[in-house]
Amino acid sequence: MQTKIHAKYIDTDFGREADAILRSCVHCGFCTATCPTYQQLNDERDGPRGRIYLIKHLLEADNATRKTQTHLDRCLNCRACETTCPSGVEYGRLADIGRGLLESKNLRSPTDRLIRWVLRKVLPFPRRFAGVLFFGRLLRPLLPTQLKTKIPPFRNGGKRPHLRHSRTMILLGGCTQPSATPNTNGATARVLDRLGVSVVESSTAQCCGALDYHLGAHGAGKTFMRRNIDAWWPAIEAGAEAIVSTSSGCGSMLTEYSHVLRNDPNYAEKATKVSALAKDISEVIAAEDISRLKEAVSPSVLSNGHKQRKVAIHCPCSLQHGLQLPDQVNQILRQLGFQLAKTKDKHLCCGSSGTYSILQPKMSQQLLHNKLKALSRDHPQLIVTSNIGCQLHLESRASVPVKHWIELLD
Repeated sequence: MQTKIHAKYIDTDFGREADAILRSCVHCGFCTATCPTYQQLNDERDGPRGRIYLIKHLLEADNATRKTQTHLDRCLNCRACETTCPSGVEYGRLADIGRGLLESKNLRSPTDRLIRWVLRKVLPFPRRFAGVLFFGRLLRPLLPTQLKTKIPPFRNGGKRPHLRHSRTMILLGGCTQPSATPNTNGATARVLDRLGVSVVESSTAQCCGALDYHLGAHGAGKTFMRRNIDAWWPAIEAGAEAIVSTSSGCGSMLTEYSHVLRNDPNYAEKATKVSALAKDISEVIAAEDISRLKEAVSPSVLSNGHKQRKVAIHCPCSLQHGLQLPDQVNQILRQLGFQLAKTKDKHLCCGSSGTYSILQPKMSQQLLHNKLKALSRDHPQLIVTSNIGCQLHLESRASVPVKHWIELLD
């Protein structure tokens, strides 16, 4: 693709990066075949190739419109197009550049800006989110069905094991997970304890930075990243083997720290170390001797009367396209004797995608309907996933329980 980046941007870091990404695109259109929004809307501007042209025009003409912003807002950032692309176009990074540039143009209505500001000031902060969730649960019986289904029930995280092993790993606490699905990290700590690994959490670590960064607030996103690096650094220096994420969306962001902070003189080297240590929980479990877990898996999970309980696996976009681990969970559960249900359209997003289910409710619900249909074709009795956002989104309309897969091993 030929480019003529505007003089205002050509000598900036993001301008040079965008120019290189744009030039790698060969217009083939393979990406449209796996883009969830293009499949729904059949509009070139709502597919990766069309959005690439919109970002190209923005960088060349320095001219932005609300229509351009609308089409970029509809992008799920699922990165299915990257998996499909034969030319290796780094679309996710280009989309982040485009969003950041558009946010600087102040094109949004006051209402839209307020909604995004509230999301950015509540969701990434565990205590603030826990407070909102507490009141939401209290008022749940009085709320309309559409809102009621979005409020997760109370869950107990269970007892955490003591730090008793020489091997240690850092566990990413997350921002919404501690109050919405506390048993995910609780189960992770107990499973890793049985494998001879103790996990530590930093009380000062916060949101991974993905929420702000993907909403175009790059400065705020980088601030979260730096705070986390500072919070984890003592444990890293003490020999922690990995930084474990049980939310694949967060894990995908951690692997990007090295790129996002590459020009930061104070954090570039540390960010590279953090990205190298970042591991999804499925990577960690797969690298261990999981035969040690077989006897510990509860018979009540494996059986329903005299029949195995059929489990449908939902693989989040961040796990299969971001972290490139599409079959890891399947392999682990299969080795442990679980009966896996057949599914289809694995590559298509469920419609959660961070704040997407709030900001783009109509499209999100269409994708959710399609995903639940694809997951339910073999009549599973349970759905498991690897990402908090996907879990809450799926369970809001699923007819069977939805859990994080690590809970099955607990």
